[in-house]
Amino acid sequence: MSFQPSPGEQIIFQGHPSWRSILALYLKGLLIGLIIAVIAKLLGEGFATVFIIVLAALGIAVLIGFIKRVATVYTITNRRLNIKRGIFARDIQETRLERVQNVNYSQTVFQRLLQVGDVDFDTAATDEDNLFTFNGVADPQHVVTEVDKATSLGASGSHGLGEPSSSY
Repeated sequence: MSFQPSPGEQIIFQGHPSWRSILALYLKGLLIGLIIAVIAKLLGEGFATVFIIVLAALGIAVLIGFIKRVATVYTITNRRLNIKRGIFARDIQETRLERVQNVNYSQTVFQRLLQVGDVDFDTAATDEDNLFTFNGVADPQHVVTEVDKATSLGASGSHGLGEPSSSY
């Protein structure tokens, strides 16, 4: 089930973590497979068994990474930010756009090489235990620009943030 916008709500950005952000998981899976394969070879196993161990470990890592990636959806609308995680069980994190106070992105050296990053949203009443972050997105600067565009739309619209109420 995908994100369902409310009437009058427009999706500005929707995406998953980049496959490149899951690359570290793939490398860990390969490394674990190689370690187990070396142990198996030292115990006298043949080449075919060692090869199957490495292939199985890499296959499991790729499957876990794919599921993790596909099961996470980031959405920005003209009204809210939404993070949906999970396939069977759901974990949905959402905040109204007007609660966003700052948007920052960070990239480790490895993330810069892979052209991915993490976008952090500082929202009203956010504490350290409940961070609102789009992890591992491709082109994090683009995501920041889309949030800026969404907040600008809200600020200039008829229901606008920052527009005085005309009900006096």
